[in-house]
Amino acid sequence: MENTTAPSNTLELVFKEDTALTEMMRLRVSSLQRSGQKRQDGERLLLPHEAVYRLDFPTQELHFSRWYFSLSAYGRVTITGISQHWTPDLTHLMTRQLLEPIGTFWRNANDPEETPLKWLEADMQEFGERIAELAKVRKVMYFLFAFKDGAEAVNLNCSVEFTPEE
Repeated sequence: MENTTAPSNTLELVFKEDTALTEMMRLRVSSLQRSGQKRQDGERLLLPHEAVYRLDFPTQELHFSRWYFSLSAYGRVTITGISQHWTPDLTHLMTRQLLEPIGTFWRNANDPEETPLKWLEADMQEFGERIAELAKVRKVMYFLFAFKDGAEAVNLNCSVEFTPEE
């Protein structure tokens, strides 16, 4: 969970915001609000403090190594994996497609700046292993990032390190 560079025999993948998909999901919310309709049963709508991010896997045979993240301010960030292969023009995000566990890391507002980020270590380990497992059948995986308690995307750097299987 450090902010160093990955050794050369590893693969560090950076989470990238999928702005087009995030916007499409926001349009779905505003469309429902304008028309006065309700979401489909089990549909998960994007909340204002959430955005969709993605990981692109150049290879599928991976072992999870570690997380790298930094938050240059205070706040809480949660990362939820999504199990679906995304076709947002045809399917909406359903709550049953959200994976457990979620990744959570944070810095409290009253913590000194040099205080390291806090995280739920066991959940982050299991989450990283789950991502590596899903990478075996995916070229791309999507995630919901939720920014809470003052956290903002501009203050976040987040990546995950894998070692290729031999």
